[in-house]
Amino acid sequence: MRETLHPTIDTKPLQLIISKEYSWLRHLTVYVVSIFVLYYSEAEYVEPYETYSRAVIFFQILFLAYTNMYYFVPQFLFRKKYVAYGLSIVFSMAFWSLTHRIANDFFRPHLLPYVEDNVGLLSFSFIILVLTVASAAIKLFQRWVHDAQRIYDLEQAKTQAELEQLKNQINPHFLFNMLNNANVLTKKDPDKASQVLMKLSDLLRYQLYDSAREKVLLTADIRFLEDFLNLEKIRRDSFDFVISKEGDLSGVQIPALLFISFVENAVKHNNDSAKASYVNLFFNVWNDELFFRCINSKPAVNAVRNESGGLGLVNIKRRLELLFPSTHTLTIEDNAETYCVTLIIKL
Repeated sequence: MRETLHPTIDTKPLQLIISKEYSWLRHLTVYVVSIFVLYYSEAEYVEPYETYSRAVIFFQILFLAYTNMYYFVPQFLFRKKYVAYGLSIVFSMAFWSLTHRIANDFFRPHLLPYVEDNVGLLSFSFIILVLTVASAAIKLFQRWVHDAQRIYDLEQAKTQAELEQLKNQINPHFLFNMLNNANVLTKKDPDKASQVLMKLSDLLRYQLYDSAREKVLLTADIRFLEDFLNLEKIRRDSFDFVISKEGDLSGVQIPALLFISFVENAVKHNNDSAKASYVNLFFNVWNDELFFRCINSKPAVNAVRNESGGLGLVNIKRRLELLFPSTHTLTIEDNAETYCVTLIIKL
């Protein structure tokens, strides 16, 4: 399926500049233009030294441009190491100007009669500066387009997630069972019935209001998961859960409802009438990393997973890729008796 592009960049000219699909064409254009300019420039030396000189200049230009685009800009400019980038450019200009002068000194005895004996060091330095600015501008433009696309993808994913959340916010069957259990408990155990209604109220309040914020506290999201599992425990006689917390979780903020899809999936697919089922959650914050693991038992006879379940996992993976593009690791282990999801996020 074709990825949805930002409307302002979904044009052929821009795609020729930024798309990986056309990278070969961009490189070929650089080679052809460089060769064309060098070939039709005025000769300075007798052959074959003129060809040698142009070959040296050609490789100098390519090496300078590619070094700047693929090393100096990503390593220094993109990481806001402006001083290091400036020093790298100055060193590069000095190095290639010196190289140009050495090459000119070598070819000078072979100058044509009408050419002045001038190495053109200042002119070559200016050319280096122009090449540096141009190559950096290309990478900065590509980075800007990439960031614009990523922001657009995040907005699209957020909109889709909000629609999905609204659709599944209040599961009628789940709500009916909880209210029915509370009604039964009002006669047998009024205190417990009150606790059920309070937990249900907290659960719905978090889904409707608190989770609307872009970031929430990790501890608040864990309390939401605990309320959800407590209600499930009341609804099912042979169900148990454990939530383990390690490390300094206080103050850690995460995107809202980051783990509920994993927990909902665990609860949905572990219902077993023949034996007790469980869901175990583990949270650990250590060394600027958030470790999450969800392990659930599997029934003796596995239920057939519908297509929406598979689509849900795809959406979860896509959301993680957008929120944490290179700072998360998701591992899924589907064993005979357990289903385990492990998520590690670099904070």
